[in-house]
Amino acid sequence: MHKIQCILILFLLPLMHGGVAHAQWIQTNGIFSGRINCFALSGTNLFAGTYGGAFLSTNEGTSWTATGLTNTVVLALAVSATNLFAGTNGGVFLSTNNGTTWTAVNTGLTNTDVFSLAVSETNLFAGTYGGGVFLSANNGTTWTAVNTGLANKYISSFAVSGTNLFAGTQGGVFLSTNNGTSWTAINTGLTNSQVYSLAVSGTNLFAGVGGGVFFSTINDKSWTAVNTGLTNINVRSLIVSATNLFVGTNGGGVFLSTNNGTSWTAINTGLTNTNVYSLAVSGMNLFAGTDGGGVWRLPLSDLITGVEDVKGGMPNIFSMEQNYPNPFNPKTVIKYSLKNAGMVNLKVYNILGQDVATLVNKTQTPGQYEVEFNAQNLTSGIYFYSLTAGSFTETRKLILLR
Repeated sequence: MHKIQCILILFLLPLMHGGVAHAQWIQTNGIFSGRINCFALSGTNLFAGTYGGAFLSTNEGTSWTATGLTNTVVLALAVSATNLFAGTNGGVFLSTNNGTTWTAVNTGLTNTDVFSLAVSETNLFAGTYGGGVFLSANNGTTWTAVNTGLANKYISSFAVSGTNLFAGTQGGVFLSTNNGTSWTAINTGLTNSQVYSLAVSGTNLFAGVGGGVFFSTINDKSWTAVNTGLTNINVRSLIVSATNLFVGTNGGGVFLSTNNGTSWTAINTGLTNTNVYSLAVSGMNLFAGTDGGGVWRLPLSDLITGVEDVKGGMPNIFSMEQNYPNPFNPKTVIKYSLKNAGMVNLKVYNILGQDVATLVNKTQTPGQYEVEFNAQNLTSGIYFYSLTAGSFTETRKLILLR
């Protein structure tokens, strides 16, 4: 059986700085057998892809129901607006009604063993097992192979940061800055080329491989192992939540780092199945998808001290605050509030209007959020950050002062 890893779904939570507290995993109801390959979040709906199809929970994993995609190995899930895509061993399927019905969308997809999916603005990318990367600019209606320079065509994972598309393969990490038209290997320092998962946090890039976690930056493109305290280095899944990095391992459970991988702490109390192949954050919970043990849930309020709750109920407006500190060097924090669930995009631009960083590009639920912007690779000057959430758009100025 092929080794698989689905696209990681990255969500930012409003977490304050704090230490690890006592945390207890709880097994959710409804999916108890087989491997949980991937998750996707659409508003308050949490989807799980398994060897037996796609499942939906509308109540933070308290219960799960099978969607209309059954008896199918679902290896990857991705959300774009109201469209839900599933990558399977039989190609890509599309649902526009939260999984009730599905339609195959495979025209031009010459390899239908789809292991990973990624959304970058209006483009959809499919990573296949042996066929490389395919691009669709029309929600899967048609596909085109985009593999020039891609020396390894066994695609396990994707990560997106602005115009940068990263592909994790069985032969290392590749980067495309032109929607897959051409690819460049970025493997300096990467001592294990079996890349199962990728994650982006601001300008930081992480790779989960068979030899642990490796760290790079968007601009540096060289890798450093960051495994202190990681007692199991067979890393299958990665997810970033604010300044917290979680990894799922095959046999060692889940680990947490609050310092970009400099050190790790195991968080496995109550987790009786430690083969963790997928991770997701939904609401105030961390979810772990296992091989043979179903889906497990961990309240983040039990895990990290100082979780910031929304006072007086959920926000009744969209808003974005001035970053603090400002001026800054090299880190600052941006806070914003979301009235409704939906696609959220938070970007930083230079004075010429060029995109220099994508801080958020995902569907998020209503609430208050904060994200740290690390400008260590940028020069001093005036920059602008812009938030788009549905019809709401706001732009503010920030100053990097070295």
